[in-house]
Amino acid sequence: MTHAVNLPPPALLLVGCGNMGGALWDGWRECDAIAPSVVLDRHRASVPTPHHLARTPQDIPPDFRPDFVVLAVKPAKAEDAIALISSCLDGTTLLSVMAGRSCASLREAAARHGATVSVVRAMPNTPASIGQGVTGIFADHDVSPTRREQALSLLRAVGGVAPVTHERQLDLVTAISGSGPAYVFLLAELLEKAGIDRGLPPETARLLARGTVSGAGALLAASSAESHVLRENVTSPNGTTARALSCLMAPNAWPASIDEAITAAAERAAELAR
Repeated sequence: MTHAVNLPPPALLLVGCGNMGGALWDGWRECDAIAPSVVLDRHRASVPTPHHLARTPQDIPPDFRPDFVVLAVKPAKAEDAIALISSCLDGTTLLSVMAGRSCASLREAAARHGATVSVVRAMPNTPASIGQGVTGIFADHDVSPTRREQALSLLRAVGGVAPVTHERQLDLVTAISGSGPAYVFLLAELLEKAGIDRGLPPETARLLARGTVSGAGALLAASSAESHVLRENVTSPNGTTARALSCLMAPNAWPASIDEAITAAAERAAELAR
C-alpha cells in the first residue's frame, strides 16, 4: 500500500463497526493505512493499541481531532449519528460508506448541527477486510485535493478503486459491486446445495463449491482475457458445460435474473436517497 506523496496516514473516527465498517477497519489495520484512530461502536469488544474504542460519544478523547469521520451506519441512522458526533465534525471530511445518502443531504445534516464538512462518498464491499475489495468513490466539489488523495489512498489500501464522475452513478456501483459479493456467495451456496442434494458428502460439496468460486475469481483476476473468453475456454462444444450453460443462459434465466437484480438494487439505493 502506498500513500499519496508526502501525505501521512490520516486519523479516523469510524462511526459504526458492523459488517462494512468492520471490514474496512480490519483492512486498514492490517496494512497500517491509518494513524491512531477512534472506533465509535457500542457493540465492539475491543480495538488494539494505539487505537481507541468509544462506546459512547463521551468516550471519545477530548483532544482527538480526526482527519476523516467515516460514517458506516445504516442510512436511516445517519442523522442521529451526525447529531451524536457533531462536536467532532466541524472542519473534517465526512467519508460516507452508506448507500443512497447524497453528499448534499449529509452536508446539510452536519450544518443543522453546527458543523461544516466536506463529503466523500464511497461504496466498498466486504472483501475489503482481506485487501481484496473494490470501491466506487465520488468526491464532492468542496473536497480539497489533499483530502481527496488521502481518501483514495485509504480505499486503495483495501483493494481496487473506481472513481465515478457523477454521484448518481454510485447507485449502480452499489448494485454491481457493493451488493455483488452476496450474489457470488449465493452461487457458492447453490452449488454446494446441488451437490448435497445429489448425494455428495457435505464437506465434499462445500470444498468443490468454494474452491470453484474462489479459483475462478482468482483466474479472472490474474488473466488479461475478457470474462466471456474464459467462459468459452471451459465450454467444449456439445459437452457438459455447454449443456449446463444452455440452461443458465436461456433468455428467462441468468441474463434476465441478473439484469432484474441489478435494476432492483440500484432502484433501492436511489430510494434511500429520498
